[in-house]
Amino acid sequence: MNPYHQEIRGLLDGAVDPAKLRFNVAKYLGSPSAYLNIPTLKKRKLIKDWARQNKGIPYPDFLGLLNSLIKGKSFQEKSSAAELLVCFPKYRRELDPRILDEWLDHLSGWAEIDTLCQSTFEPEEILAKWPVWEKLLRRFSANNSISKRRASLVLLTKAVRKSSDVRLKKQAFDNIERLERERDILITKAVSWLLRSLVKHHRAELSTYLKKHKELLPPIAYRETTAKLETGRKYNKK
Repeated sequence: MNPYHQEIRGLLDGAVDPAKLRFNVAKYLGSPSAYLNIPTLKKRKLIKDWARQNKGIPYPDFLGLLNSLIKGKSFQEKSSAAELLVCFPKYRRELDPRILDEWLDHLSGWAEIDTLCQSTFEPEEILAKWPVWEKLLRRFSANNSISKRRASLVLLTKAVRKSSDVRLKKQAFDNIERLERERDILITKAVSWLLRSLVKHHRAELSTYLKKHKELLPPIAYRETTAKLETGRKYNKK
């Protein structure tokens, strides 16, 4: 285990609440990893404090830490990698996006995938390395791994919500179209999420897409996106 990882794992172990969990959180998260009973806000503060105290960590050591955490035995270790990427924006911008291909081999379940892919990368960071990201996102969408197929959708949700760039929009629609026939909840919910993220900047094109693909889209995705277009929420209140 990476020595920095050992230090963080020790901090996590020391923050565990001894109270017995009331339900199977790992099962809810869809994760086979161990789940440490640490309040979310407490855990985030722990990671932010560590990042502040180790702001001078060299990039190779930082990357080694992330590689080690991603392979950790607990959900908290794996999710700490994403939180550290947020804490170190300079190093995040240096990161070769292709490393996600390896990292996703060690993640399963919606929570592990989304913690890494949902809000970690800013649209301008993706666009700065677009040729690499474009190939990666396309490849993920056709991958045998459901984790990578979900990632191909979730990685774009923040980007298309915050940016109107046509490259992001096109890739989003391409990936949705490639995956819209799947009915595993990991994919159907991600399709719905990405469609709804397109509402802000691409309302007209999204409306047209829904009409053309109504019979192909997962019913929940069509229903939630239609409601978002009509009411601003993913549910119609009647």
